[in-house]
Amino acid sequence: MSDLIPVVLAGGSGTRLWPLSRKSHPKQFQRLLSEHSLLQTTLARAAELTQQAPIVICHEDHRFTTAEQLREAKVKHQGILLEPEGRNTAPAITVTALHALTLSDDPTLLIMPADHHIESGSTFTQSIQLAVDIAQNGSLVCLGAQATRAHTGYGYIELGDMIKDSAFNVNRFVEKPDKATAESYIEQGNFLWNCGIFVFKANAYLSALKELAPNILAACTSAYQEAQHDLDFIRLGKHAFQSSPNISIDYAVMEPSSDPGNNLQSAVVQLNANWSDIGDWHELWQASEKNKDGNALYGDVTVQQTQNSLIHAHHRLVTAIGVKDLIVVETSDAVLITDKAYTQQIKALIEQLEDAQRTELLAHSEVSRPWGKYDIVDLGHGYQVKRITVNPKQRISLQRHQHRAEHWVVVSGTALVTLENTTYTVNKNESTFIPVGSIHCLENPGSSTLEVIEIQ
Repeated sequence: MSDLIPVVLAGGSGTRLWPLSRKSHPKQFQRLLSEHSLLQTTLARAAELTQQAPIVICHEDHRFTTAEQLREAKVKHQGILLEPEGRNTAPAITVTALHALTLSDDPTLLIMPADHHIESGSTFTQSIQLAVDIAQNGSLVCLGAQATRAHTGYGYIELGDMIKDSAFNVNRFVEKPDKATAESYIEQGNFLWNCGIFVFKANAYLSALKELAPNILAACTSAYQEAQHDLDFIRLGKHAFQSSPNISIDYAVMEPSSDPGNNLQSAVVQLNANWSDIGDWHELWQASEKNKDGNALYGDVTVQQTQNSLIHAHHRLVTAIGVKDLIVVETSDAVLITDKAYTQQIKALIEQLEDAQRTELLAHSEVSRPWGKYDIVDLGHGYQVKRITVNPKQRISLQRHQHRAEHWVVVSGTALVTLENTTYTVNKNESTFIPVGSIHCLENPGSSTLEVIEIQ
């Protein structure tokens, strides 16, 4: 699959995984199932299929986190496209298809969300190879997973006639049905879950879009033509991109393409591997490794007489006795406790918190920056304490604060400090003072991480 270009959609919000997933650091950047984030796992999955470097598209607010996770995973890319505003998957895929055509003559694209879980291996590779083969005739191919239960959070695909092996024509797409309808699909046995993974030739997709949704194509073409290159990033034209309809590829292209009244071809390949979109905490529990009592435990957790629960501890010891079927998620500023049966209702809880303008929806106390990150350790009247982490060979920009002084204590690594016209070194267990109004800069000249405790 040498001409296959992976396209990774990294613009999701993952609100149902609050309080771990936040607006500033959504689930695709979280390390939920391993030491690697979902984005990094998706990139590794793509590398198993093709030697082509991926195209990644994300919200511009997440550009540094995206770039840092690619750097950490040692993944080269063929462009990180920045959305000025989330407009759903159809516009995102359109601009990546336009970009792909500047890299190769009508390449085949593998569209993958950055935040899904799939068991890697030969079965996944075989499914993608089959989808690539079918896409060569101009078909728009999607992947579907076996529907094993009446899930109301997934879209469904009704199978038509078999094309070959595990590939079928598509009778119709159905968006998230109610419980009774989903149960009827399971009984019929000819429905798959829509995985949100697509394979098609770049020009085949753009031609279908020209016929079905020309306004999306026009807006995205303008946005790409107006794009500006900024370091590793491609900034799409803001107003042009915002003028595109906010719509998914399912609604804009895939559902209409299955209509026999047009000349488009759509197909579905059954994915013979365990798949989940990790859409809520119950899904994460199902995808997690569990102990003999059915518990998925992360972090500093101790339990007794506890069954079929997921407990995520991030900043302190969490204990549980005599409970079952619970989700418990602890972060530095918020705790979620819910029965597994109610995880789909977290969306309503989020809306309630939004109405109350709770800042806990927006960001963690840990904030990523292009040079590293900082974590707010304590905040009180007239003071703030941060743990600052500066990556090797990186520096914080030269700055001046008119209303605060800062004390820096180096706890790991070596700091190169600029204060007014003087530059000096601060080693581990040493400190320095930055007076109010002083021009200053913090730099890590070394090859290991620099950690500083800052008291403002």
